[in-house]
Amino acid sequence: MRLSRDAAVSLPNVLVVTGIMAAGKSTVAQAIAERLPRAVHLHGDVFRKMIVTGRVAMEPETMREGEAQLLLRYELAATAARRYAEAAFQVVWQDVILGPHLRMVADMLSGIDFGIVVLCPSPTVVAEREKARPKTGYGGWTPEMLDTGFRASTPRLGLWLDTSALDVTQTVDAVFARAGETRTGPAAV
Repeated sequence: MRLSRDAAVSLPNVLVVTGIMAAGKSTVAQAIAERLPRAVHLHGDVFRKMIVTGRVAMEPETMREGEAQLLLRYELAATAARRYAEAAFQVVWQDVILGPHLRMVADMLSGIDFGIVVLCPSPTVVAEREKARPKTGYGGWTPEMLDTGFRASTPRLGLWLDTSALDVTQTVDAVFARAGETRTGPAAV
């Protein structure tokens, strides 16, 4: 169901959808973008995949180089999001952006109309989703480990949405219904 431009205006021009791996980011971001009249689904991970040789995973034993590549990925995605927004597209940028990196991304987007949605289903639900996926996102981490660190270190920016008991349609409906919370205010989990 595509929304009219008037209905879509409640969402910011750039909406960052984040959460830990298998939280539902890709599916939810695509569903949000499909409801908008002029939208881009920006997969932040595409910038990681462009590295042909020398790519390093963000795992405990490769943190230094992994983080450098991660920050480059965020910078490139923020630049792409900004350019699409300047061209009158609404951008749904989906990526794993955790801990203090979320504040850094918010700073990269300052000066434009943006919001943040943090999908935060329970670690048990994430583990179930991870088992059902054809790809695996967890190398040296477990969903419980990542969730614990994520909740402890990620600044409460935007709308934090526990999607443990929600399907995709319900999640997207909640994002549109609570669009104002994506921009400012304390998170509610």
